[in-house]
Amino acid sequence: MNSNPQDGTSVKKYGLALNTASRELGLAISNFAGDSRCQTWNLDRDLATHLHQYLVEFIQPQTWADLAFIAVAKGPGGFTGTRMGMVTARTLAQQLDIPVFAISTLAAVAWAEPPQPPLAKGGLLNTEPPRDFVGAVPPCPPPPTDDFMGISGIGATTGGLPLQENEPAQSQPGRARGHRPYKGGLLREDMALQMPAQRGQLFGAVYSVNKDSGLTELFPDTVMTPESWQEKLDNWGNSYQLIEVGSELGWSVSSVLELAYLEWKQGSRPDWSEALPFYGQHPVKGH
Repeated sequence: MNSNPQDGTSVKKYGLALNTASRELGLAISNFAGDSRCQTWNLDRDLATHLHQYLVEFIQPQTWADLAFIAVAKGPGGFTGTRMGMVTARTLAQQLDIPVFAISTLAAVAWAEPPQPPLAKGGLLNTEPPRDFVGAVPPCPPPPTDDFMGISGIGATTGGLPLQENEPAQSQPGRARGHRPYKGGLLREDMALQMPAQRGQLFGAVYSVNKDSGLTELFPDTVMTPESWQEKLDNWGNSYQLIEVGSELGWSVSSVLELAYLEWKQGSRPDWSEALPFYGQHPVKGH
């Protein structure tokens, strides 16, 4: 093994991801070669108080110098939590002089959902946790029920294979559900995701998932009325799987990290200043 400090792969080899877009804090770290861990905590309103302490505890035994890039969930999601995660990721990336990848929370959920048989109609998606996960980053376990002082159990290091050799991880139970109307015989499988927004509206997006080539945005994250979203789906020209995204999103942080790693492998190195949140709506009515 080359230990030359001039070789970036021997020094900065880990990616770190944050998801603060909901009341859950999700953290994940991996070198994408067997050393990965992921954890969530239900902090609710305590996120602002405890985020940095959890982050410092979680990254150990790695150090900030081990990081090659940072990934962060950019929304949609809660306004305050999303802003905090984005500010934290941008600040760390600026100080460490490393790239930061801003990943859609809806894209992360789409990446985590396993493909279903194309003729399956109606019913709920199977949201049981995977028995044998072989992805680059292990799926996050549910948040612990103990209080803040119980953060010493940060999550065991779990072996994994390089990302390009594996399928997407399955979502945690109760996080997403939906059905798939089958339209025609097209081979492409699309993921249509909807998430509640403010004032009776919702966020909608459509992504195409391919385990070999990654995620393709077919309809960008957009806030709209339920009627406009239904019209979009009614006119969609391909088979799709409809996912209802819940209010707890920390579990998808492993997907945030994997999607960032795909971009990293393709040579993308976004500056911290390019990482911007997606709120969709102003939190104050009328703006």
